[in-house]
Amino acid sequence: MPRYDLVADLHECVNTLESGLNTLRQQVEQQPLLIARTFSLPEIEKGHENDEIERIAVTQHLGQKARDMALAHYCRLFMQHQSEKLSTKSAVRLPGAICIEVDETTREQISLQVADINALKLRLEHLITVESGLPSEARFEFVHQHLRGLITLNAYRSVTLLHAPDSLRFGWANKNIIKNLTREAVVEQLERSLKANRAQAPWTREQWAEKVQQELEMILSLPADAKLKIKRPVKVQPIARVWRASDKKQVQLACPSPLLVLCRDKTQVPIIGELLDYDADNVSHRYKPLAQPLHLVIPRLHLWSDRL
Repeated sequence: MPRYDLVADLHECVNTLESGLNTLRQQVEQQPLLIARTFSLPEIEKGHENDEIERIAVTQHLGQKARDMALAHYCRLFMQHQSEKLSTKSAVRLPGAICIEVDETTREQISLQVADINALKLRLEHLITVESGLPSEARFEFVHQHLRGLITLNAYRSVTLLHAPDSLRFGWANKNIIKNLTREAVVEQLERSLKANRAQAPWTREQWAEKVQQELEMILSLPADAKLKIKRPVKVQPIARVWRASDKKQVQLACPSPLLVLCRDKTQVPIIGELLDYDADNVSHRYKPLAQPLHLVIPRLHLWSDRL
């Protein structure tokens, strides 16, 4: 796709997304509020994105205030929508749920609106991560050149819509992202990084290129049958546990944004639990069998291998 067309598509997608979110906000505000509970978390200031998290203090909000916070959170796409002191590298999370009363017509209208919004979010992510053709390290500069202040973490995040579950409970999750890779895929990634001819602080371009070249040579020196995987810890995140008695099944969802719950009337209002403060010292881990020993080969990529 020609660069001009891509930039035009980006602006059109974001403008349509903003309009869609504002429409959703108006739709929700027009419906009777049955119950709302959101949980604000401490703000992360610039320079503190990678601080180790031991404790998270939670502040609960109820009723109309919680609803208004949720709707503002859905619409927060740009830095201009938040304090300049806050990090744009860490997503602002607001777990919780808002439940509104809807008739069948409104239920369908809001469901379609949320589906359109989430499709636009996927389209935006595809434009930036795929159609731009840029490596991950070059995307930040590209996005902020053409969409100054866009917080991609917020813009990509979908709105979760639920239809009258029986209960919603909240908690915390610690996990690792694990992705198996072939040696060829890692080599290709490192070669793209070299071709991009960019630097990462605190290195100069020459120093960075030398560092990546050393990583490339190290990967090429591994046995052809070496197993490679990315094992990257994800910061603790709020989750929601959704229970439906009819299904006799609980579903666990990531909950960075308030869940939007549609109910026919007060008889369908779910039980909504609290989100307690997070304390790393009191986290209980399920038993897991010992994994195969791995060796960290490229720390910055969280890349591990079973061979050296």
